[in-house]
Amino acid sequence: MAALSIFPDVLPAAPILAEPMKLGLIGLGKQGRAVITELANFAAVKLVAICDSDAQRLNSGKGRAEGAEAFDNHKALLDRKDIAGVIIATPTHTHAAIALDAIAAGKHVYCEAPLAHTIEDAKAIAKAAAGVKTVFAVGHEGRSNPVYGLARKFFKTDAFKDMVSMRAQFNQKTSWRVGASDPGRERMLNWRLDKEVSTGMMGEIGSHQLDVMHWYRGKYPTKVRGSGSIVLHNDGRELPDTIHAEFTYEDSTRYQYSATLANSYEGKYEMLYGSNSAIKLAWSHAWMFKEADAPTQGWEVYANRQQFHNDVGITLIADATQLASQGKLKDGVGLPYSSLYYGLQDFIKSAAEGKAVATSAEEGMRTAIVSILANKAIMTQSEIEIPKDLLKGA
Repeated sequence: MAALSIFPDVLPAAPILAEPMKLGLIGLGKQGRAVITELANFAAVKLVAICDSDAQRLNSGKGRAEGAEAFDNHKALLDRKDIAGVIIATPTHTHAAIALDAIAAGKHVYCEAPLAHTIEDAKAIAKAAAGVKTVFAVGHEGRSNPVYGLARKFFKTDAFKDMVSMRAQFNQKTSWRVGASDPGRERMLNWRLDKEVSTGMMGEIGSHQLDVMHWYRGKYPTKVRGSGSIVLHNDGRELPDTIHAEFTYEDSTRYQYSATLANSYEGKYEMLYGSNSAIKLAWSHAWMFKEADAPTQGWEVYANRQQFHNDVGITLIADATQLASQGKLKDGVGLPYSSLYYGLQDFIKSAAEGKAVATSAEEGMRTAIVSILANKAIMTQSEIEIPKDLLKGA
């Protein structure tokens, strides 16, 4: 089989505005810090306010977001009339209250994913976001990723053809535990390990990969079977550090998902198997593995070839002919920015131009609901139905 490394012909350009759009950031944990770093790449926006209820993180944020006004309450930040939009990077179980307040305040919103930790909260956010003049984007970054967008074009053609099956994994050897001297702060920081508020690995990580399948297929699973266990981190947690889930669709195709915090081998990726090819997505890269009997598309003559174990790999790169003539074919491999960068870029463009967002509140709601039910199946070691009516929008 041949492996094709797929890259976009033209990377999307950063938005240009006459005056920078003023933004506020709510949540200064790991993801919030990453947001600050990426926003520095956009001349079209200015981060003018930051917020976190944790004093230590707020103090740290002041040093990272120079000149931004600091708040320890999100409602006070939302009262600033000059702020056009906010980015919510707080723990999942706090999204609903902040998102609903931001929508009511007339702000554009970029809410990190998953959208919510309960079905009721996910539906409430989607309902509130429906029909408002401002934009509401959910941070499922796969839909903004240029590599994933190009691979999806191949997926929609006979280059992929009939869907056979899907699978994905997230492997990272880490505990997810954050140390703190104060027991109260320790529990707050380790919300992802608290089964009362966390959606577990399936929600916090798996929802992003599941959303890619929703986006590619435009279909949602009808049931999910799950299992999980603690195989390494016996530190008092009740949520599994290793999970497995199998999603079934109406057409009888299946999506197999596994994730672990006990091993890092092969990391994070998604696979889609078709009758003419398989597509592997790995966030900064994507590959197509053609079947021997698949029709020739024509672009193969420009491709770079390399060995992948027992298979001959064909690398497809943007402007491959020109790069090859310059002896720089390999320079086209990979994305120059992170997936978060492209997610924020899409949000800024949508807010500035009033165009549809990459991931709407309604789509974020659907992925959140399926992830919540999958986490329930994992925790109960059972199979759970996913009713169509439950996924209907507002």
